[in-house]
Amino acid sequence: MAKATNAQKNVTPDAEGLAAAAQKAQSGKGLPPVHLWNPPHCGDIDMRIARDGTWFYQGTPIGRPALVKLFSTILRRDDDDYVLVTPVEKVGITVEDAPFVAVDFQRTGGDLVFETNVGDRVTADAAHPIRVTRDAETGEPSPYVLVRDRLEALIDRKSFYRLVEMGENAPIDGIDWFGLRSAGEFFPIIPAADLPDQD
Repeated sequence: MAKATNAQKNVTPDAEGLAAAAQKAQSGKGLPPVHLWNPPHCGDIDMRIARDGTWFYQGTPIGRPALVKLFSTILRRDDDDYVLVTPVEKVGITVEDAPFVAVDFQRTGGDLVFETNVGDRVTADAAHPIRVTRDAETGEPSPYVLVRDRLEALIDRKSFYRLVEMGENAPIDGIDWFGLRSAGEFFPIIPAADLPDQD
């Protein structure tokens, strides 16, 4: 007799079961097609991605980079919820800010190519824009680059400082903005008039 799946038993899967299902779903060529999967929602799992990109399971950091990378390949964003998806089950997880962190970048010709904490490489372009939000009270910027399908990476501080050194001014709708250029696109960061040390 076939074993009942977690979904059939209405039991929230654990990390080990998810990892096994994720491993089985790997095709070896690129990312699994999570956008095509529509399994039943099995509840939430005690997994959290901290703002610095650390993955936690039941309050303990996941110390195996290969396991974190595996989980990252089955991550999906449904509306405002983050879920881990396999062909047979879907569970909700907590993401404090963005699910990934851009830990480095290279300028290759006119392109800015980012690398994330889980090994993704993405070129900032029209399909993968850079955006910056600012804290309403402190003015502290939070820069992001879109990695794939509504999943962003928070650009880490050291990388953002390097990016700012490459910034330039460009007009948008009659207003000068300071921003970044990559793959022929200009990504605004802050109105030029709001830059510090401006006359």
